[in-house]
Amino acid sequence: MTNIYNEIIQSKVERQKLLAILLDPDKVVLENLPILISKINQSPATHIFIGGSHVKTTILDELIVKIKQNCNLPIVLFPGNPSQISAKADAILFLSLISGRNPDYLIEHQVKAAPILKQTKLEIISTGYILIDSGTETAVERVSKTKPLDRSNLDLVLGTAQAGEMLGNKLIYLEAGSGAKQAVPLEMIKLLAQNIEIPLLVGGGIVDLQGIKNAYDSGADLVIIGTAFEKDINFFNP
Repeated sequence: MTNIYNEIIQSKVERQKLLAILLDPDKVVLENLPILISKINQSPATHIFIGGSHVKTTILDELIVKIKQNCNLPIVLFPGNPSQISAKADAILFLSLISGRNPDYLIEHQVKAAPILKQTKLEIISTGYILIDSGTETAVERVSKTKPLDRSNLDLVLGTAQAGEMLGNKLIYLEAGSGAKQAVPLEMIKLLAQNIEIPLLVGGGIVDLQGIKNAYDSGADLVIIGTAFEKDINFFNP
């Protein structure tokens, strides 16, 4: 069994910031994987997240195996639905879209996933997933058929995060969405970081290294980079 969650907690206690690179299996070309892995190994990433709102590829297991052959970072599934579960990974963010009211993403997909997960040795990390308005319709909004929370309604976002924590979630994930025009507001990150005890993950709309630093400085414990690295594998190069 892995202890990825305990390591995240320990990093939070020690104020060590974490970074995950999010890979969408549909956008990874296996022939180009050695170069991609090399760039990840040269980056400050501490985790690899794998998944997307709607993954069609059937190479998930093969992709994870190939990454593990040349990279020692923990691989955490970030699934849009139960079809994206792979026993080859180390852990899974067991997501509940607590910003929305579509029962499929609050509990239905989780019910379908539970028997599958019971057959694996994946570390299961319950995560309250909060979608924030980013100025454009994202894949999460389109697939989940839920509206993001108003980026100016800080009280609602805070209440949602605190409810997620009280329900027993181990992480809160603030998400602006893939390809977001605007990242999660820094004042929102700061407010949540000061008012919840569990680790805070932040992703979506971060387009440069300064954006990562700003999220860290505002209180994010782990930042996720997806589209920016996807578009430019030299994103972390000095």
